[in-house]
Amino acid sequence: MENVKKYLEELNQLSVSWYYDQNLMEDLWLEKTNFQQDMYIDRQVAYLMYSRPEIKVVNFHSGMSGQKYAKFNYSVLSIPQQLQLPSDHKESWTTIPDYEMQQLNGNRYLTINKKLIDYPKPNVLGLLSMYISLDEIGRLSRQLFDPGQESLFIFMDGSGELMYTSRGAADASAMQQSELGLNIQDEQPGYQYGEYNGKKGVFIIVNDTFYEMPLTMIKFIPSDFINQAAQKTLDQSIAIQFIALAFILLFTFIISYSTITPIKRLIRNMTRVEIGQFDVEEFKTREDEIGILELRFQTMVRNLKEMIIREYEQRIEISTAQLKMLQAQINPHFLYNTLQSIGTVALRHGVEEINDKIFQLGSILRYSMDFNTETVYLQQEIEHIEDYLSLQENRFKHKLSYSIHSEPDALRVRVPKMILQPLVENSIIHGIESGTGMGTIHLDMALEAGWLTIHITDNGKGMDYNEIEQVQLRFNEPSVYKREEGGIGLINVLQRLRLKYGDQFKWHITSTPYDKTEISLIIPIQEDL
Repeated sequence: MENVKKYLEELNQLSVSWYYDQNLMEDLWLEKTNFQQDMYIDRQVAYLMYSRPEIKVVNFHSGMSGQKYAKFNYSVLSIPQQLQLPSDHKESWTTIPDYEMQQLNGNRYLTINKKLIDYPKPNVLGLLSMYISLDEIGRLSRQLFDPGQESLFIFMDGSGELMYTSRGAADASAMQQSELGLNIQDEQPGYQYGEYNGKKGVFIIVNDTFYEMPLTMIKFIPSDFINQAAQKTLDQSIAIQFIALAFILLFTFIISYSTITPIKRLIRNMTRVEIGQFDVEEFKTREDEIGILELRFQTMVRNLKEMIIREYEQRIEISTAQLKMLQAQINPHFLYNTLQSIGTVALRHGVEEINDKIFQLGSILRYSMDFNTETVYLQQEIEHIEDYLSLQENRFKHKLSYSIHSEPDALRVRVPKMILQPLVENSIIHGIESGTGMGTIHLDMALEAGWLTIHITDNGKGMDYNEIEQVQLRFNEPSVYKREEGGIGLINVLQRLRLKYGDQFKWHITSTPYDKTEISLIIPIQEDL
């Protein structure tokens, strides 16, 4: 209905467009026109004729000069007299309706009669009539119904004259609303059950007005078509439900698979861990809760593997130490008593230096062979290394010198036993003996914000970049104790400290051959040591 009203409004605007042409209005005021004025009015009539393709005839009666102007489509009628035109008498124009229907050669035309009045004066300047085919109304109406099943009727004015029917009935000019068996009393939309062309169905009714002209639009829908549409809707609804069900099942399967598969993989990995196999299956990390669970499980297994390896290394270290102890199983009391006897003989012969060295050697053996003690105060380590360096200094005569410096507070820190002697021994054997045969060793211990730092420096042969890199690689190997020539060695001291302190333990080596080689140990202070 709104589309039809909008279309009628467009036609109405064309019928009053002459009011906007001042020159044309002045010509229409003339009771006698010349050739040029007649031609101008005729062109305006032609302009209306060709402004829209559905306008077939435009006729104008001048109310001042009495002149007639007409333009028509020859495909519709051969002579204007075939179409009933309004009378040229001004007195009869008042009874002519603004909108009416006319029929010609079996076709119906909507006629718009517009009286041109010189407002605010009552003078009637002329009567403009436009004869319009129903092609555009038909095009607009076909958007609202199924032409194969439904029927559409459009009635106008109070008498209920039929403007348009989708059936194209030959007697459409005589059809009225009453012939459809309808009782339309108000302007509210509604519906009525009825029968048309022998078919039962429903009439849908919409009433409206256009410039005080009543408009009624009626659509007849057969019951068979309604049932067919309902069945089609039902079939579509069932199909949609089946598709939705299939989608839900597929979605459920995907969700179940994506949930159960990682759980099964997690169970398999747990089974592997239970039997001691820590090489779990590789998997792509997910971002949901199950992915977090798998990631945490993998982290747990990795940490557990590292802990077991560390525990195993510690057990190997202990077993190795016990084996070394068994290999050197000499009765400590016998050894101490023997050394004491030798010292006594040295004193009898007045050789006190020999007695001092024998005492230092005994202290070294007593300290190193005490396998029941794992951690000692740093002061004990320093005393042990002083005895060791004193013996080495005596051995090298004036070719070896050393110095030891420690902060007083650092002396009370507990550290693993036997961490200084292997490093000092390494400096002597690989740094001094392999170099020029002489050198200096300096030890410095200090406390720095909860850390114990130990620096061992010598000016021996030193280490090149490849040797330092090799030490780093061997330190990073997750292997157990390895024997080195010359004693426990640098690597095993570093591994012992790593086993004790974990990732908190730090170390580094810097070396300039024959100038300065420094080994630094950074140990966290732990009160439970």
